[in-house]
Order: sequence, then structure tokens, then C-alpha cells
Amino acid sequence: MQKRLVVLGAGESGIGAAILAKKQGFDVFLSEKKSISEELQVFLNKESIEWESGKHTLESMKGARLVVKSPGIPDSNYLLNELQEQGSFILSEIEFASNYTNATLIGITGTNGKTTTTMLTYEILKNAGLNVGLAGNIGASFARQVAQEEFDYYVLEISSFQLDNIQNFAPHITVITNITPDHLDRYNYSIENYIKAKLKITKNQTQKDFFLFNADDPILIEALSNQHNNAMKIPYGFQIKSQGTTYENDHFIIKHQNKNTMINTSQFALAGRHNLLNAMAAATIGSLLNISNETIRESLTHFKGAPHRMEKVLTIQRVSYINDSKATNVNATYFALESIDTPLVWIVGGVDKGNDYDSLLPLIRTKAKAIICLGIDNNILKNTFEGISDIFIETQSMSEAVKIAHKIAEPKDTVLLSPSCASFDLFENYSDRGNQFKNAVRNL
Repeated sequence: MQKRLVVLGAGESGIGAAILAKKQGFDVFLSEKKSISEELQVFLNKESIEWESGKHTLESMKGARLVVKSPGIPDSNYLLNELQEQGSFILSEIEFASNYTNATLIGITGTNGKTTTTMLTYEILKNAGLNVGLAGNIGASFARQVAQEEFDYYVLEISSFQLDNIQNFAPHITVITNITPDHLDRYNYSIENYIKAKLKITKNQTQKDFFLFNADDPILIEALSNQHNNAMKIPYGFQIKSQGTTYENDHFIIKHQNKNTMINTSQFALAGRHNLLNAMAAATIGSLLNISNETIRESLTHFKGAPHRMEKVLTIQRVSYINDSKATNVNATYFALESIDTPLVWIVGGVDKGNDYDSLLPLIRTKAKAIICLGIDNNILKNTFEGISDIFIETQSMSEAVKIAHKIAEPKDTVLLSPSCASFDLFENYSDRGNQFKNAVRNL
């Protein structure tokens, strides 16, 4: 008799989990609260995956030993409580997928920088000729790739939501890039709860594994002082004096056990102190895997950056337009503002996640000539920033926001979309927001 497995959510992770579960011989039932497209319905029927759309029916889930849930569904959801009461075991897609691969796993999390660090690490491994997959919170889901590919390594970008329901997940190498307040609406507005979720990435590692962490991040260092880790700890940052990775005179210096490695970074393509930290982590991973310095250096030199992260769109009438739509929290926007040294027209706003914008005020006072709020509810932004710059305007349309920015901006200015907020009030996701920004700029 086949074991019953329920998948909650028909997004990328849910479909991937359903495909892998079917391949592993489970009786799969997929439930999606929203409507499922006709194309997806055809696919599910072809794969003989039972499904429902527009509802979650508990009766159809009876007898399910395992429930793989979408990262977007919070643990507080009533349905999860009901399923647990009937004896179902709730787990995340990355946990489920990790049971069916013997590949070496590299898990990267953090509030900011995890996408860039993940992509850099993937480029280094791929350029070294390793058989490597890129998955997790980026690209095709981990489960789908485990079902359909045969990779020897996986570089996984992992969000706190994906870590909420892990039990035995244990990457060989883990990275925490930093921790700053984010998604606090999901964690009962408690930074402590959010930190606990991030630190779960290390909980099942053994003494044979490696844990890399940003030693310049005060919240992370404080959290680690109260936590026991079995893995070998490797700090990276600008103040490292002994073991670990640091930066001096356009070189990364990696000191690990009795080995000292120097990597020239003078041609590194990305700007900003935060990107050097991301590259330190990626270079250290490469070194741990015995990848040559030359391959690491070449990979850093040719890396173009993550989409929607400080992405240069166009220069029009000597005004630069930059898409930083992936900046969905205050800390990410801080790094963006810090890296710009021209007069600024700042487009900000969306769904506030419990943000504290005070850290941005010094930068906005000195750099912003205009603030354009793009969101359905701009009250918190208005209370914080109105009067700080010469111009403060509210809008609910990307096209209008870009047209206003174009009228305000003068030669040598920068128009920056760096929202500090989630995108779901006016857009499908941050990618949709960024793409609409780029299209609006191109249509000027």
C-alpha cells in the first residue's frame, strides 16, 4: 500500500515536492488555496497527482503521514494544527528533498546577501568543473532538481521560512551572511524568534562540517555566543586577525588550519563593503573545496550580480536608473543608499513588515533630494520621512512613480528603486516590481 503524502501549496516548491514524492512511490495529494492554472492542471493530471484548487479540504488529507508545506504558509495556520492532531508530520520541501540525495549540500541563509553569496558560490563551483545545482529560494526547487537531475553538489539559498520546518537537514557547509530585523510579522514581531529560525541551519551539522559566519555582524555574533555548534566555525569579515577570512589591500586572505590563501580581488565586479563580505564567504567555500585561487578570482571578476539587486537599468539624460527591487527590508536599502554618492531620487514603499526606518534617516538627509512613496498604505513612511527631503510624493503606480522621478531628476542624479518593503500590495513579487520598473524606465 502506498504511503499518503500531502503537499500544501502549488508554487515552485510544492510542485517540486509533488514530483519527487510521486517518483519515490508516495500517494500524493496536492492542495492549493488559490486557483490552479489550466496548464498546471494538465501537468498534474498527466503525472497522476491528485489535486484540489481554491480550497484546503481536511477530509481529503486524512491518513497522510507526511505533509510538505509551502514556505509561505505560517506555522500558526489552523490547517497545520488540525493535521498534526490527526498524526501528520509537517516538514519543509528542503527537508523532504534532502532525504533523497547523497550530494554535498551547501546551505546559505541570512537577512541580506544570501542571493548574491549563493550565486557567487555556484559560479565558483561551476567554473571549477564541478557537477553542481543551484536551488532553494532561487531557480527550480531543490525537490524538483533531486527528482530530475543527478548533481554532486547543491548550492542552496535558504530563507527563514524554509528553515522553520526542518528536522534532520544538515548541509556540509553552511553560511549565515547577517541577521537584521525582517519578516517580524511572521515571527510574532520578535527578533529572537527570527534569529532562532536562522540558526536552525546549523543545528544538525557535525564536527566534519563547516559553518561560515559574518564576524562583522553584531546581532549574529551575540546570537552565536549563546549557541553551541558542532561544526567547525570559520568567521569572515574586515576585522579577522587569526583563523578565518579577511580583506587587505585588494586581497582576500583565507587562514584555515595550517593553510594561508591569498586571492586577488582588484577586478571584483560588484561595489560596496557588503558585496566584499558576500564574496569572502563564497571564496572561502571555494577554498574549503580545494578550488584553485585562479578559478575563484576569475569567477569574482566576471560575476554580474543578482537580478533586481542594484541592477543598473539605463542612463537617460545623464541620470542613472537603478533597480534594487530585491531590497525588501531596511538593512538592504541601507547598503544601497550607502553605495550611492550622487544626489538621489528614492522610490520606496510596499507592504511594511514591522520596519524601523530610523537607521536610514542620516543617509536620506544627506543624499535624497526627493522621496517617492509607492504603496497602498504609505502612512509609516510618511510619518518617518515627510519633510526630510525637499520633495515627498505618494503614488500607487510604478509608471507614475518613474515618470515623476524623471521630471525631478537632473543630470548626474540617481533614481533608485529600493523599496525596503514587500511587494504584495501592488505586485506579484519583487521580480514583478523590478521588471515593471525597468519597463517604465525604458518607456520614458
